[in-house]
Amino acid sequence: MHHDVPAAVLHTLRAPGRPPEKLLLTGWFSFRDGEATAGDVLAQRHMSAALTGAGIPHDTAWSPGFRPGALSLETADPGAYDTLLFVCGPVHGPQVAALHARFRSCTRLAAGVSVVDPADPAATGFHTIVARDGTAAPARRDLAADAPVGPLPPVAAVVLSSGQGEYGARRRHAEVNDTITSWLAGQDCTRVPAETRLAVDDWRLCATAEQFLALVARCDVVVTTRLHGLVLALRTGTPVIAVDPVAGGAKVTAQARAVGWPALVAADALSPSLLDHWWGWALSGAGRTAAARHSTR
Repeated sequence: MHHDVPAAVLHTLRAPGRPPEKLLLTGWFSFRDGEATAGDVLAQRHMSAALTGAGIPHDTAWSPGFRPGALSLETADPGAYDTLLFVCGPVHGPQVAALHARFRSCTRLAAGVSVVDPADPAATGFHTIVARDGTAAPARRDLAADAPVGPLPPVAAVVLSSGQGEYGARRRHAEVNDTITSWLAGQDCTRVPAETRLAVDDWRLCATAEQFLALVARCDVVVTTRLHGLVLALRTGTPVIAVDPVAGGAKVTAQARAVGWPALVAADALSPSLLDHWWGWALSGAGRTAAARHSTR
């Protein structure tokens, strides 16, 4: 018995004695109004690597909302494939069922999936299901658990201010936040929105100062427009890119100068290239060493 999902799938594909001429790899990450979770994408990567290793030609269909311009279910020609493989998630509902109609000429397999209702047309439409759960067969290890991955990117806490009306016409908060967040969207990093505001009735916010310190201490870098985003990041020894959202400079600039922190950007000088410069420095040995000198841990 094959407890490894890729091995079981390859065994099934070879069972008739002739491997597929061309396979289309699909999942919930393929649906225009579906969703691409980290687990879904890793399952695709694991199965794709197994197919490549077995010499089975294949394409992957991606949601246009997740990977614009890539092959999608809408642009894939059903006649170009003899096999469809659906990986990860539940084989349930009208979106999955629609695959059977569109790719009716293909041999259809599902792998590493959950069978919620064995009688659902979404499930019964597959010729073979190698389930991770929901059938009488023993549960199998999820495809995402063993998928190949690259180096893990840095984790960035993002602490932004949108208030501070006391600065009046000197406020550049909206423009500054737009520039920062657009730039961050293009960085290979894990972005963690964080607030210095504390609350005991909102689970999304820290309830104590120590909780906030614990958060920024575990990040690789902090990007902030707040004075205390700067101060508390440096207290924990975490490099910080401080952007003053007030034209002409205000308390963020004053505090950076007071403690001698160089990674400071003025609102009127803010640009992606300048953020790139300080990002590289903050994540370098020089940036980490400079932040460590400010740490009171």
